[in-house]
Amino acid sequence: MGKIIDQIKEGKILVSDGAWGTFLHAKGLKAGECPELWNITHAEEVMDIAKGYIEAGSDMVETNSFGGSRFKLANYGLEDRVFELNKAGAEISRKAAGNDKYVLGSIGPTGKILMMGDVTSEELYEAFKEQAIALEAGGADAVMIETMTDLEEAIQAIKAAKENTKCEVFCTMTFDKTVNNDFRSMMGVSPTDMVNQIIDAGAELIGANCGNGIKDMVSIVKEIRKNDADIPILIHANAGMPVYQDGHTVFPETPEEMAGVTMELISAGANIVGGCCGTTPEHISKIAEVVRK
Repeated sequence: MGKIIDQIKEGKILVSDGAWGTFLHAKGLKAGECPELWNITHAEEVMDIAKGYIEAGSDMVETNSFGGSRFKLANYGLEDRVFELNKAGAEISRKAAGNDKYVLGSIGPTGKILMMGDVTSEELYEAFKEQAIALEAGGADAVMIETMTDLEEAIQAIKAAKENTKCEVFCTMTFDKTVNNDFRSMMGVSPTDMVNQIIDAGAELIGANCGNGIKDMVSIVKEIRKNDADIPILIHANAGMPVYQDGHTVFPETPEEMAGVTMELISAGANIVGGCCGTTPEHISKIAEVVRK
């Protein structure tokens, strides 16, 4: 099957998966419950999500391990089960993906803030190392470090995955639109700031996820491309910006609306397109139709 990066170098545009959290809640995950524990207690439901995306046309599927660091798992008293829960998550997605689709081992932020002294760089590195090794053991092809807002945390995650696994290492950050119509992460990082630093740390693919609907992602891709013409770019956009309706958070963009902007995103320079919050297999299926054309 070869590496994801090699497929991109051959000129292929690939399709990733969509939201996981949205789906887990739809399947009964309660507020305050640990999503990663479902890899053991509700493996069938987790498998169902992964299979849903593969059947919708995804070339790759993530793992249910976004909050699988010891820092996040400590909120549930599960910090001693990092290896078990991450490995199980990767095994489920591997089974769903089979031998001809890829598995991206999801690693999200720890929730600890370096500049506040919550944690040291070394502690972050160790936590990410533990998670990355477990995801590789479960069969992940790539480590997908995502939803990062702090460059130093992203860099520690990239180094930990690069130095301790044979996986491809990808990293996306989350940017919000400012009043000046440019984009910044919660910690003030722009897409331009991100590019060289996370590539220098060893990321083989970069991009953005969450925080924006697909239209705003076009501007983010253009900004990345201004700084680097060649680095592979992955975009996981939300299904629009969240709206609060009848006591629920709703993401309003339809599969057709997201698919309608997909070509623009690819023309701007995106190599892999998938979804984040609010996106479903229907969204991915429509995006895949555009990509296959």
